[in-house]
Amino acid sequence: MKSPLRIHAEGRRMLLILVIILGVITALAFWQFPAIALLVAGISLVLFLTVLQFFRNPPRLVPVEDDSIVYAPADGKVVVIEEAVETEYFKDKRLQVSIFMSPVNVHVNRNPIGGEVKYNAYHPGKYLVAWHPKSSTENERTTVVIDNGKTEILLRQIAGALAKRIKNYLEVGQAVRQGEDFGFIKFGSRVDIFLPLGTKTEVELNQKVKGNKTIIARL
Repeated sequence: MKSPLRIHAEGRRMLLILVIILGVITALAFWQFPAIALLVAGISLVLFLTVLQFFRNPPRLVPVEDDSIVYAPADGKVVVIEEAVETEYFKDKRLQVSIFMSPVNVHVNRNPIGGEVKYNAYHPGKYLVAWHPKSSTENERTTVVIDNGKTEILLRQIAGALAKRIKNYLEVGQAVRQGEDFGFIKFGSRVDIFLPLGTKTEVELNQKVKGNKTIIARL
């Protein structure tokens, strides 16, 4: 039996406002323009359902809780697997894996490992498309580092052309559990993961992944 649809807290206020606005527009259409009222009602319903799916929050448990396993922190498609210099925190070369979240993906971000939050910083910036090479350093973004007791990994939430609202719930010094929500990017965008060099990845370019389900790498 499937679980009932769960809506993330980030979307509840927006959805309530949208229901009120669309309800008023539809009521006015039936009152003033009955000839097109059904069309207006249909468009309103489609718009509401489209926004509703942005904020769905399906319950996901990691198959095996193990902080040496790096699970996908988001749903989407792997668009980068390469060595890159991480200039904000590590200031050296790391293995970067990037997941692009399209508007149809679940937008919840989840802890890929458990441990202690060592770093958390928000950076205002531009809204280049998420696959732009400079989006990692020039777009609005939040950077988080989690230490599992043996090594550290860095996560970066990146806003895109549509996604202009990044939410991050973590604080430096906080103990986090693998698989729990750590943030949300409204209307999609991208999450970068920076791993130690030599880490063996278990995903391929253009592979579709699911948060808390797909193994990205083993530390």
